[in-house]
Amino acid sequence: MRISASIDIPESELTERFLRADGPGGQHVNRTESAVELRFDVARSPSLPDDVRARVLARRDRRLTDDGVLVIQARRFRDQARNRDDARARLIDILRASLTPPKKRVATKPTRASKERRLAGKKQRGATKRNRGRGWSED
Repeated sequence: MRISASIDIPESELTERFLRADGPGGQHVNRTESAVELRFDVARSPSLPDDVRARVLARRDRRLTDDGVLVIQARRFRDQARNRDDARARLIDILRASLTPPKKRVATKPTRASKERRLAGKKQRGATKRNRGRGWSED
């Protein structure tokens, strides 16, 4: 499976399991295993460069297990072949998103005018709260 010009994942590193999908499908839905569970061991894959592996493992993704296995479930379609293609396309998208390193954040300093606007807003809010409850007297 081609990820980029330099990264190619062999089929032997992918594990597929077929299971019954929920949802519509008529009378045949309880007998066919059209959903696909695709597993890819990111932590132990020799095909991935170390920097890409680190970026995939650093993602806060609930599809990643504690052992570094990426589990993708595809049950969007009614037939198994389309679900297989969908799972593989989603795996490719995840890996391609991890190819480029994230941009470094450039630390910036707030301008003097923005500080003054912030403080003026805080003073206004404080004055509004301070004046609550005043002015109601029974004469």
